Amino acid sequence: MNKHKQMLIFKTIVEAGSITKAAEKLELSKSVLSTHLKQLESSLELVLLKRTTRQQSLTPAGEKFYAHCVSMNDIVSLAWDDIRRFSSEPSGTLAITAPNALMEHLLIPALSKAFQPFPKVSLKLIADDHKLALMQNDIDLAIRVGSSPDSNYKQKKIGEFKDWLCQASSTQTTPAENRYIANQWQGNIIKHTVTHCVTKERLTWEFTAHHQANSINQVALMVEQGLGIGLIPEFIAMKNPNIERYQPQYELEKNSAYALHPYTGPTPKSVQLAINAIEEKLREMTV
Repeated sequence: MNKHKQMLIFKTIVEAGSITKAAEKLELSKSVLSTHLKQLESSLELVLLKRTTRQQSLTPAGEKFYAHCVSMNDIVSLAWDDIRRFSSEPSGTLAITAPNALMEHLLIPALSKAFQPFPKVSLKLIADDHKLALMQNDIDLAIRVGSSPDSNYKQKKIGEFKDWLCQASSTQTTPAENRYIANQWQGNIIKHTVTHCVTKERLTWEFTAHHQANSINQVALMVEQGLGIGLIPEFIAMKNPNIERYQPQYELEKNSAYALHPYTGPTPKSVQLAINAIEEKLREMTV
């Protein structure tokens, strides 16, 4: 029998006032408890409890041991209560990564609102267009465009959004004259599959990057200044009156957004709260 259980049973015998009442409380037989007490005293080589047919009393050693039993029980109870509070109220550091475009325009507004009532949560936000390894970088949640083949992560589709190929408003150049502004993750040769809104004709457009930038805000600003065309999420482009869709009769395929986390057991409440908030915000932005 482990020491914790021995101490708990001894504490119950003392507080119940007799082995008979302790046996009823613990739903064990009197013989089991008597044997337990004998084994405990034998292990300690001390008499802890003096018993007669009508009463029991603690020896000096028993009083000291009982005090330790009470202290231990208090520590155990505190640990359980503390961890229950931890599970019921989000707290601690929550590390989240997402592409630059989604971090600023989707995650920060969603998370700011969701975690305002939970001051014990510390957000650690990592905007990166590369797919960071979650375990190696101690990341709790990743928001990615497209599903992940990594079977070690749990993933959930949280919504969809469209990209627009954009140009400066009232641009008069022909398609052949447009220079492509590429985000760093797009490389030098860029291909887009588009569908005609009416005829459903599918085409593949190919561009060579003329300008490059390392954030979606830089791409949008360069497009706005008339430097060329660039790929911008619809929920960003719609807010900017100085840019418009390039070849608006054609649409790009929708992007699927996924939430990934490395937890194999129950999902921590802070992680689940973040996923729900981001999913709801994305739904609002793409209606």
